[in-house]
Amino acid sequence: MPKVPILEHKYFAIWYTPGVAEPARVISRGEEKVFDYTSKWNSVAVISDGSRVLGLGDVGPSAALPVMEGKALLFKVLGGVDAFPIVLNTKDPDEIVNVVKAISPTFGGINLEDISTPKCYYVYEQLSKQLTIPVFHDDRFGTAVVVLAGLMNALKIVGKKLSNVRITVVGAGAAGLAVADLLLHAGADPRKMLLVDSKGILYEGREHLDEWKTKYASITNPLKVKGGIAEALKDVDVAIALSRPGPGVITGNMVRSMASDPIVFALANPVPEILPEEAKEAGARIVATGRSDFPNQINNALGFPAIFRGMLDVRARYIDYDMMIAAANEIAKVAEEKGLEEDYIIPRIDEIELYPREAAAVAEAACRSGVARLKVSYSEELEVATSIISRTHKLLKVLSKYLTKMTPESPLF
Repeated sequence: MPKVPILEHKYFAIWYTPGVAEPARVISRGEEKVFDYTSKWNSVAVISDGSRVLGLGDVGPSAALPVMEGKALLFKVLGGVDAFPIVLNTKDPDEIVNVVKAISPTFGGINLEDISTPKCYYVYEQLSKQLTIPVFHDDRFGTAVVVLAGLMNALKIVGKKLSNVRITVVGAGAAGLAVADLLLHAGADPRKMLLVDSKGILYEGREHLDEWKTKYASITNPLKVKGGIAEALKDVDVAIALSRPGPGVITGNMVRSMASDPIVFALANPVPEILPEEAKEAGARIVATGRSDFPNQINNALGFPAIFRGMLDVRARYIDYDMMIAAANEIAKVAEEKGLEEDYIIPRIDEIELYPREAAAVAEAACRSGVARLKVSYSEELEVATSIISRTHKLLKVLSKYLTKMTPESPLF
């Protein structure tokens, strides 16, 4: 909807011709001015080909559109970001790259969503190399950020350190590899990490490894432990599962075989690999899932809206590991300040004070890393992000009161 007054005929001369000629001239003399004179500063494209929609699979672009619209809503409500759902009627990775490159001048950032593996790796890598705005694959990096945040606090409760614990990641798809990657950058020991895919534990020289799994097989599991999930969980401190819906993927006996005070993140949707009550009965000290009806929901919405808010506000060129770790640290800190418990290791998505703080942490990290076009301090970005997000909430209240329709009664809800 319009964000400038258009109450009388005279305003058209300002907001369209001849008025728009002046910012066009300014931008033509210095392209960076596009952030100042257009909506680019606050705009993100949510890109999908519908080839791997969570819980649905390859449903195609049209069926993926409502999912992308929902994502765009979360961007706005939680981060004050104007997100545009764009679904593409192609599954060719080079075509996806070329289309996104072609539309990129409109946006301050790109969010990739629900693109199948291994195509998603290629699309992300190519766009990250070729664009000068941040490209973020939320299925991978958003998941990794929130998992890291939850694990940081879980480890505080059980009195263990990330650098010392043995970790098994069950599921070596896009999300699982991204989680392993971020944990390693945050200080986890690769010698104490195992990854498991549908063929078993990854180790160097194993068959059925693609180039991405080969990388992690070469740096983890130095003892070349073999077997499946049961063998991979024996004596480990942390199990992070991003595999297939359960229950029964992880069993109570597997949890009993883990080290003392085990931490279990069972993140498959719609049903976790092991139900929380079963994991607890088997001795798990901390359990997290991807569902809102259980405690400790690992929800990507805790990450991507604020991460983009921080990146947009400093006009970041890309996102790096320091920025993602800063986001995870701030998420963890917000929960810790409220008081950690076994059933509260991470904020809920309605704890709205999180988002400006997380944005500020990301912006500050971007400035330290040298990827920011604008330099701001944590406190400066906190003020900016708070203002933008608060203004969004005020606008939504007005819309809800006067313009938007009530949610219809439906057997789906």
